[in-house]
Order: sequence, then structure tokens, then C-alpha cells
Amino acid sequence: MTTAPDRPGWVAGEPGVLRLPSGRLVRGRGLREAMPSGHPPTYGVYLLGSRPPEFGWASRWVRWPDFRLPADRAYAARVLREAWELAADERVEIACRGGRGRTGTALACLAVLDGVPAGEAVAYVRKHYHPRAVETPWQRRFVQGFPT
Repeated sequence: MTTAPDRPGWVAGEPGVLRLPSGRLVRGRGLREAMPSGHPPTYGVYLLGSRPPEFGWASRWVRWPDFRLPADRAYAARVLREAWELAADERVEIACRGGRGRTGTALACLAVLDGVPAGEAVAYVRKHYHPRAVETPWQRRFVQGFPT
């Protein structure tokens, strides 16, 4: 994957940055934490029960209450596919309040889109993003049934 020269990408090893098998880099984070230093995202997906504030970059909101699943699963799948596609050349951020359950679930879905078998995607994200990513059994099932 190449990154456009006018849009430096994330750096593997920075806080929250997940390298997918294709080489795409996506940053996960919790919104209750301070914004990491470095470049801001060029595109964000925010997984929250209520509408987030405006950001200074393109973003999508997926209504997704804490510890639950997206209110509209088909819309969530479309948004996550768009995020995965953009991650080839853009700085894509996936975030919820804490940065573990919903964010981890979404990152695992991106891993599935990137070729990780659905049954291995949660383990992949726990190994490469955060050991407590994807918090509930229904979030794990959501990843296992995620459409590719």
C-alpha cells in the first residue's frame, strides 16, 4: 500500500495503531483519552450511543450503545467497509468512549475485510491492538458473522 505524499500515514507502533495483514494502518482510540500527538485523522468512524461533536475531518457516526451492537448493522457494515477502503491511502481512526469493546469489534471487522478469518479476527486484534478488545460474547459473534 502507498500513502499519498501530501497525507503522511499513521506509524506502526504508535499508540492504538493496528497494522492489518495488507499493510493498511488504522488507529483505534478511546475518546475519553487525549488525542494522540502527531497527525490528526483524515477520516473517522465514531461508535457511540449519541451523536459526537463535529471534528475537523470527514467522519461517520454509527449509533452503537456501550457494550451492545450497532443499532443498524447493515449501515455499520457499509461504514466499516468504507473505512477499510480509505485506510489504503488515508489516516483512518475508529473510536468509541473507552476504545476497547466497540472499537475492538470494529477493528476486528476490518481485519475480516482484510482477509483474517472471522474466527481468528478477535484474537488478531487482541494481539496487535489491545488484549481486552471486544468485550462481550455478542460482539464476538458480530465479528464472526461479519459480511465480507
